[in-house]
Amino acid sequence: MRAEAMNRAHVSRLIAGIDSSTQSTKVVLCEADDGTVVGRGSAPHPAGTEADPAAWWAALRQAGDGLLERAEAVGVAGQQHGMVALDQDGEVIRPALLWNDLRSASAAAELVAEFGGPRWWASNTGSVPTASFTVTKLRWMAKHEPDHAVRASAVLLPHDWLTWRLRRGVGQRSWPAEAADQGDLAGATPPVTDRGDASGTGYFSPAAGVWLPGLAEAALGHPVLLPRVARPAEVVGQTGWGAAVSAGTGDNMGAALGLGLRPGDVAVSIGTSGTAFAVSEEPAADPSGAVAGFADATGRFLPLVCTINAGLVLNATASMLGTDLDGLSALALAAQPGAGGITLLPYLDGERTPDRPGASGVLRGITTRNATRENLARAAVEALLASLADAADRITGEGRAPGRVLLIGGGARSEAVRRLAPGIFFCPVLVPEPEEYVALGAARQAAWALAGTAEPPEWPSRPAAGYTGEPQPAIRERHAALRDDTVTWDERTGS
Repeated sequence: MRAEAMNRAHVSRLIAGIDSSTQSTKVVLCEADDGTVVGRGSAPHPAGTEADPAAWWAALRQAGDGLLERAEAVGVAGQQHGMVALDQDGEVIRPALLWNDLRSASAAAELVAEFGGPRWWASNTGSVPTASFTVTKLRWMAKHEPDHAVRASAVLLPHDWLTWRLRRGVGQRSWPAEAADQGDLAGATPPVTDRGDASGTGYFSPAAGVWLPGLAEAALGHPVLLPRVARPAEVVGQTGWGAAVSAGTGDNMGAALGLGLRPGDVAVSIGTSGTAFAVSEEPAADPSGAVAGFADATGRFLPLVCTINAGLVLNATASMLGTDLDGLSALALAAQPGAGGITLLPYLDGERTPDRPGASGVLRGITTRNATRENLARAAVEALLASLADAADRITGEGRAPGRVLLIGGGARSEAVRRLAPGIFFCPVLVPEPEEYVALGAARQAAWALAGTAEPPEWPSRPAAGYTGEPQPAIRERHAALRDDTVTWDERTGS
């Protein structure tokens, strides 16, 4: 009897983390003490570059069925930059424009020029806005959908909207009804956001931690209500079943929290696109636009670099060689470092970092002697890693290697990528076990809000495979030479 009582006393409280990404909603139910995952759920989102937020809500309910109602606290991490425009009654005006909707590219160029150029934007907002940023989508709506623009009374980000919907059910002891009144924009349940996600809008100052409402007004054509910016560990409300709701954050900020990134680490994610990001005590302000000067979810900062070409470079090369990704990895590992003198510039679909939207891939150094499947596979893996190492360098500073790289994403499953990475990043590489790190970060934030402590709870690190290797500067040098020669050629030909 005494043992049973002791066991009951040590049952951990349960918290839930939600990752509402472009493609799906993932939910993890965790023990608040140490992050042990005790339940999972997922549900797909419709494809496309715009979406009815109601589809996210339906996916959240499906993915969280039987999980969220067991949680004492809930946190949402969502895809960054998306524009959710609401009218004065809190109703969604049009489908949300997502981060990957590029129709606002010309609006981005207009806004950068209107407000003093890239250096002004970097100094004031931490980033130079591209078509992904919310501020450019507001300008696009003002120019192309003026009837919608004039109705806009509030603009939220995807995670803001979902957090708001969760809080709308207070007093019902259940989920809010699908057709629940969503009014009360500035009343008892006003919308909230956090520094991390707000820093991707283009009208927020990460350094000062405040909105720059004049930028949103200039983009849209009239003033608009923006969510209150909550403190990192704040409880911002309750769900209908009585769970505490944390402020939530953006997906990259959630991943950093879920991974437990520490100063000196750089996380490198290899998905369809690639990202490199790090936790910093100082705000970034890169006038080149390569480094997005985001805030993180803890009161610090999260400089981030994104590349267009990542995992698809491996897919395309595998297809060209008549194999799959495992076969590509085996071929690459059968070749020598340097791929027999073959160098690939992997800008197959244009590139964002460096900014070359019209670029294509370039293969240099191929001869009858080195044109083997093994060398071509090796060149593709080395090119991908060299491009991502360039991205990491922009965060740490040229000539300064990270303390360590945490390699995540689908591309990190490749054994060739894992084994070659340390020599190209010039540092040890850890590959954490596969996990929903964005959702895990949202859960950790929820546990933090529940605990009310000064810092997030210390959860044990996930198991990770460690890799080391001799630096391979010649590979980086050849990649840099081809990259820079291609710039000169592009400028000379005007292509």
